[in-house]
Amino acid sequence: MSIEKYEQAKKIMEKNSDFLEYIGGCSDLLLIKAEKELSVAFPSDYRHFLKEYGALSFGAEEFYGIVREDFYNSRVPDGIWYTLTERKQVNMPKYLVVIYDTTMGELYCLNYNKLNKNNEPIVTSYFPGFDEEIQKHEVIAESFGDFLLDRVLLEAEQI
Repeated sequence: MSIEKYEQAKKIMEKNSDFLEYIGGCSDLLLIKAEKELSVAFPSDYRHFLKEYGALSFGAEEFYGIVREDFYNSRVPDGIWYTLTERKQVNMPKYLVVIYDTTMGELYCLNYNKLNKNNEPIVTSYFPGFDEEIQKHEVIAESFGDFLLDRVLLEAEQI
């Protein structure tokens, strides 16, 4: 399950806490406000991440989440702000929520049009500025927890 993968990633990050920085968890009210603003329901593993960390960096990896209540006047690593900005500037589909920027022109998003066996969004790629007809939405991970664990394991090898 994806929550188990999330918990595994959490243990690795906490074991290497010198490389872990995070904003601070958000309240249930702020989480609900973010979901309403984006018109989505976050999957359980991402909800745990938001409530425990808000947003975080582990080594060179940066995972987007909720940074502040004012979603329209924020900045990276605020995934709510980033998603709203991309929706406005490049007409990013409303079924995507940005969780990670590769810094190579590609974003990784929770994709609510592609669900896993638990009926939760999988993580897919998105290239801002390209028409939706040519987007491949390559599958990156089956869940946020899987994605987080994969990236944390790769980073832990480097530190």
